[in-house]
Amino acid sequence: MTATSQFDIVIIGAGPAGLSLARSLSGTALQIAIVEMQSETILANPPEDGRDIALTHTSEKLMHDLGMWAHVPQDQIGTIRDAKVVNGQSPFALHFDSTGSGADYLGRIVPNHLIRQSAYNVVKDQANVTLICDSEVTTVDTNSAEGRVGLKDGTVLRAPLVVAADSRFSGTRRKMGIPANSLDFGRVVIVCEMEHELSHENIATECFHFDQTLAILPMYGNKSSVVVTLPSANAEAVMNMEPQAFADDIAQRFGGSLGKMTLVTKRHPYPLVGVLAKQFVATRFALVGDSAVGMHPVTAHGFNLGLSGAKLLADQIIEAENKGTDIGATAGLKRYETAHRRVVLPLYHGTNALVKLYTDTSVPGRILRDAALRVGSFLPPVKKRILHQLTHIERHAR
Repeated sequence: MTATSQFDIVIIGAGPAGLSLARSLSGTALQIAIVEMQSETILANPPEDGRDIALTHTSEKLMHDLGMWAHVPQDQIGTIRDAKVVNGQSPFALHFDSTGSGADYLGRIVPNHLIRQSAYNVVKDQANVTLICDSEVTTVDTNSAEGRVGLKDGTVLRAPLVVAADSRFSGTRRKMGIPANSLDFGRVVIVCEMEHELSHENIATECFHFDQTLAILPMYGNKSSVVVTLPSANAEAVMNMEPQAFADDIAQRFGGSLGKMTLVTKRHPYPLVGVLAKQFVATRFALVGDSAVGMHPVTAHGFNLGLSGAKLLADQIIEAENKGTDIGATAGLKRYETAHRRVVLPLYHGTNALVKLYTDTSVPGRILRDAALRVGSFLPPVKKRILHQLTHIERHAR
């Protein structure tokens, strides 16, 4: 016999976006089910995955508001005070300093597994949340009255609203028939953490070399997050380099400015594929996080957009509940979609254009990059616009 459970919201995916949405609804009477394929043991202690997340001021504030920030060890939080963009051996560098942003720093940087752990910690004891782990979703369908989520064990979850937060390759999105534009960059990003002799001085640097892109992001102490982006065909050779040979190569590419560098974590490869869902909502259904938009990491907006999108959806749900109206009504979901796409679209397309410019290995491409750095350096309005696009810092953010 099939067991059926009734909830107000079913969230598929217990990543930071899905969990932060649930946490944002903690003050409501809404009963929420979160379905996750991984075990609760893994949610409680996520493995280190090499990814370190650059957080905007807005995201830092949201994490404070949700109680997540208190669960991140303070000695694991890095600060990005300034940022530089360098084009190979060009003498021109685009420099973004925090004084131009109206804040003491441009952003924070936190290991991804600690963010995931903090999101779990603020939801695990939430009275109105039921975590259903080790569970696979086999069916999802909605109609004008309700949504139904079928699990592999035969359980059926019913709710007025179903939310997908299950990655840029969302199976739930496909089951609901929502198409997505996918852009395969033909590149792999290799991420890791490295210690170095000299101080990074809280400066993030993006170096565009002929054969690969290197980002050095300042973490706590004399440690940096290293992000290497290179053609997919070259990734295996770089992954197979001896650890110290790899570290020495990074130090050399960075001009030796950090002194001797040492690899202190595993190297993790991730294929670069950008995804943008053609719609973020359907009948009694919404997408949040990477399920809605999966960004190229060059502008570090993926997690930030996921967090802000979850907050936008939560605000619509809370407004409906306060008014005693249907939380899954199309009108409210459309308002969420409109507000989120207004932020997402220019960042998604702008980021892809930026990536195209900075991965063009032709001579004209390198000349154009150098020209772009000169324009950005000498025209303050252009530089200010780039600063806003790359960091997405809001003036009123704390």
